[in-house]
Amino acid sequence: MELIGGNVIGGAYSAPGDVTFNATDPSTGAQLEPAFAEATSADVDAAVAQAEHAFRTYALSPSEQRSKFLRAIADEIIALGAPLLERASAETGLPMARLEGERGRTVSQLRLFADHLDEGSWVEARIDTADASRTPLPKPDLRRMLVPLGPVAVFGASNFPLAFSVAGGDTVSALAAGCTVVFKAHPAHPGTSELAAGAIARAAASADVPAGVFSLLHGWSYEVGLSLVRHPRIMAVGFTGSLRGGRAIFDAAAARPDPIPVYAEMGSINPVFLLPSAMADRSAMLAQGLAQAIAMGVGQFCTNPGVIVGVRGVVFDKLASDLAAQVEKLQPGVMLYGQLRESYTNAVERAGAKSEVLARGGSGDDALRAQPALLRTDGAHFLADPELREEMFGPVSVVVAASDYMELERIAEALEGQLTATIHGTAEELHSHARLVEILTRKVGRLLFNGFPTGVEVGHAMQHGGPYPASSDSRTTSVGTAAITRFARPVCYQNFPEASLPVALRGKNSLGIWRLVNGAFSREDL
Repeated sequence: MELIGGNVIGGAYSAPGDVTFNATDPSTGAQLEPAFAEATSADVDAAVAQAEHAFRTYALSPSEQRSKFLRAIADEIIALGAPLLERASAETGLPMARLEGERGRTVSQLRLFADHLDEGSWVEARIDTADASRTPLPKPDLRRMLVPLGPVAVFGASNFPLAFSVAGGDTVSALAAGCTVVFKAHPAHPGTSELAAGAIARAAASADVPAGVFSLLHGWSYEVGLSLVRHPRIMAVGFTGSLRGGRAIFDAAAARPDPIPVYAEMGSINPVFLLPSAMADRSAMLAQGLAQAIAMGVGQFCTNPGVIVGVRGVVFDKLASDLAAQVEKLQPGVMLYGQLRESYTNAVERAGAKSEVLARGGSGDDALRAQPALLRTDGAHFLADPELREEMFGPVSVVVAASDYMELERIAEALEGQLTATIHGTAEELHSHARLVEILTRKVGRLLFNGFPTGVEVGHAMQHGGPYPASSDSRTTSVGTAAITRFARPVCYQNFPEASLPVALRGKNSLGIWRLVNGAFSREDL
C-alpha cells in the first residue's frame, strides 16, 4: 500500500507542508520513505473544526451506529493485511509475531467496546421519580446519565504502534462514548499511523458517520501536540508515554483559561515482593518467570517488573543467584528508537554506579541494541536514594534486599504510585502480611498474587492506571470498557417532559439497560 505522508483531516489528506521528517528503522538505522508532513497550525485548526462540527451529530447518534462504526474499523484493520504489520515492524523493530498478537488485541478491543455499546448500561442512568406529596417540600423528578464530553485529543504511544495508537484504547473508548478524536501520531511510526487512519476513514464512510469524527496529525516537534492540548475546542486528552511528556501535557491543559481533564498513563516500576515460601519452594521457576517478564518486548512494557524485593538471607540470595543466571542468558534487543535506547543505557549506568551489577545479558558491539541487566542493592540504600526508585524503561530490574519485614514494608511505603504491584507467597502468608497488602492497595491500580505484571487483559474489570505518577487520574483506567467513562460527563434532567428526555431516561426502558431507579437497579419500565 502506498503511503502519502500527509496529515489526514476528516478523511482527506492535507496539502504537504514545508517541514517534513522521516521514520527510521531502529534495527538498521536506515531512513524510511516517504517523508511525512509536520502539521501546521492551520492543520490543527482544520482538524479541530471538523471534529467539533462532526461532534454535533455523532454525539447524538444511536449506540448501534457507533458499535457498527467500531466493528467496521476492526474489519478495515484486518483488511490491511501484511503491509500494516510489515510497516510497523520496519518502524519499531518489533517482530512480526508480536505485531500479529497486537493487531489481534486491537481488533478484539474494538469489538469488545462495540458489544459494550450494544448492552448500553454504561450510560449509568439514574432515576429518582417525583413525589408531590413529600413534605416539607415536594420531591422533583431527577434523571441523570453520562453524555460525551466533546472533541478529544489523543496521543499515540511509542511501544504499542497498534493497540495504544491510532485505533487503540484511547481512541476506541472516546469514539464509543460519542466523542470525536483528533489524533497526534507518534513520530516513530508515522507510516503505521497513516495506514490505520485510512482504515478509520473508510470505516466512517461505511458506517455513515461524519468524516470529521477522526483526524490524524503528524509532528516531530512537541508544539503540534501542545497546540492541540491548548486548543479551546478540545475537551479532554488521552496520553500514554513518559512522565516528562505526560506532565507537560497535564500542565498545559491545567494552564488553559478553561482547564480540561488529561488522562495520562506515564511511568511505573511495578514492584514484585517475594515472601519466604515462594522463594524457598519456587526459586528456579520464579527466576525464569521474572527474567522473561524483565526481557519481554525488550523491557518496553509499562508493566515490566523494575524492582524485586525480599528479605535478605540464604533463600533470597539463592533466588537472586538463579535470576542472575537467567538474565545472563538474555540477548540484547532492538529498542523502538535510538533516543529510547540511549536513555535506557544512561539510566542503567547511573543506577549501576550506585548498586551492584549482578548480571548483564549477552554482549555485543551493536550500538542499536539494548543489553539486559540485573542490579542489586540493600533496603537502606534503596530507601535513601530516590534515583534507584525511578523507572528505567528497558530490560532491567533492581533486586532489593530488605533487612527484615519492617524494612520491606517501609520500602513499600516509600514507593510512588504504580500501575501494578505483585506479591508471591502462599495464601497463609498473604493473610499474615495483611499490612503489606494494605500499603500496596494504596499505591497501585492492580495488585497481583503469584503472577507477573506483564500482560494486561482487556476486559470489563481491568484497572490500568494508578496513583501519580503512574497516571494523572487514579480513578480511571486506560484499558478495558471502564475507560469509556473518561470521555463522558453526567447531566441531570429535572422535571423534563417525557418526550424531551434522552431515550435512556424515559419511562419505557426501550433499550433494556440497567438503571438505578429510586435506589434499586432495574431493567423494568417505570
